[in-house]
Amino acid sequence: MLICLGTMTINNLRFCALLVGAFAAGSLLTARLMKIQQARADSNRVYELRMYHHTFPNRLVPLETRFRNGEVKVFEKNHMNFMGAWVPQDAPNHENLFIYLLAHENRDAAKKNWADFGADPDWKNIQKTSEADGKIVEKVESTFMDPMDFSPLK
Repeated sequence: MLICLGTMTINNLRFCALLVGAFAAGSLLTARLMKIQQARADSNRVYELRMYHHTFPNRLVPLETRFRNGEVKVFEKNHMNFMGAWVPQDAPNHENLFIYLLAHENRDAAKKNWADFGADPDWKNIQKTSEADGKIVEKVESTFMDPMDFSPLK
């Protein structure tokens, strides 16, 4: 409904301002409550930092390709939330360290997720293809972490 401003009375303007203010306040309150509810729902969430130390020559590119071309999708399929992957900028780790972060519903879910992932036929095919000319990862280091209350990842 459009009302010409020239014909509005002071009372109409006050009423419109009150409606706009009430709508804005309600929207902000709703957004804030939803954020609090989401934080409560995610309170058991656990993050897993994984570092792949691979000293085998020239194996970083096949590892990156494996992640880019399917492994991340298999993570998601098996209820692991892929948060990101990194390679250090500086030598010597630039050539032989691959780091990534996953989120799980909780530690028990993480254990089940990894078991399901390991048995997933898509993962087995990806692994077989990517390691056709040799093993990629020599050592896997995994650390489960809880976010601090001031962390944006809660």
